[in-house]
Amino acid sequence: MDATKLHAVAAFAAGLVITLFLAAYLTPRAWWRRPNARALFIMVAGAWGFGSLILYAIGSQAAAPLTRAATRTAYVAKDEQQAPSGPAGWRNAVAGRPFHVHRDLNLRAAPGVHAARIAIVPAGADATPTGVRDGDWWQITAIIGGRETTGWASSLWLRRSGE
Repeated sequence: MDATKLHAVAAFAAGLVITLFLAAYLTPRAWWRRPNARALFIMVAGAWGFGSLILYAIGSQAAAPLTRAATRTAYVAKDEQQAPSGPAGWRNAVAGRPFHVHRDLNLRAAPGVHAARIAIVPAGADATPTGVRDGDWWQITAIIGGRETTGWASSLWLRRSGE
């Protein structure tokens, strides 16, 4: 079992323990004399709710330092001879490492939601960044319909191939 699944199991188990503890002190004892649908619902909903909150709290705290560190090291200044990549002129150092598209992705002619859509990258395909970026928008290359297409996509819709 990988670490992500192990963390999820631990979070939901902790959520169940919290739910049982709160249920023992906040609900009438008569509710717990014999198993019923109400007790099952309280346990399932509580474990899911508290487990989700724990995962959210752990995920946001763990991801924040990694994101800041990755932002500092993943981009290097572009050479002045290269074409401009955006207002800051930064280049992505991880160009060439593929991303997995988890939902249909609009490939646009320029960065931004108002730019013309040139293609749709289907869910499940891999997209490779060229290294050029403009804020959250990355220029990517994907094989669509048997031919290689380059365009801009929001990095919020991309996941590493192993994720």
